[in-house]
Amino acid sequence: MQIILLEDVRNIGKRYEAKDVADGYARNFLFPNKLAEAATPAGLKKIEAMKAAHEKGEKELLARLHQIAAKLNETKLEFQLKADKTGAVFGSVNKEAILKALREHDFITKERVDIDLKYPIKELGEHAVEVDLKKSVKAKLKIIVKKSE
Repeated sequence: MQIILLEDVRNIGKRYEAKDVADGYARNFLFPNKLAEAATPAGLKKIEAMKAAHEKGEKELLARLHQIAAKLNETKLEFQLKADKTGAVFGSVNKEAILKALREHDFITKERVDIDLKYPIKELGEHAVEVDLKKSVKAKLKIIVKKSE
């Protein structure tokens, strides 16, 4: 049976592709779970329009992510932590604190980003942190940890 995938299906294909599958698989799994629809001429035209709109949205998203990455590459976030006279820091800067600061400064809104920070930052000074935005767009963010007064 010829079908049009509405979602990515493992071992079958990607969204908006037309595929041949077994009749039972289509009727018993794909159609009830709204993962596919029958490939009719009208359905194929509708899917082409949806595919074009999806690709346009993806291009806009990618352009926006590159703008965010360019802004993040130029940004330095400052955090103030208590420290003693020898420079030993009380507390740390973790992923959640960095995400909160990025949202407070309106660099990101609801986007999901992944901050590559293996351990919380527990030293004074400047640190570089890699921020992975979606679609393999990455940025380097500078974190400055200063001693609070």
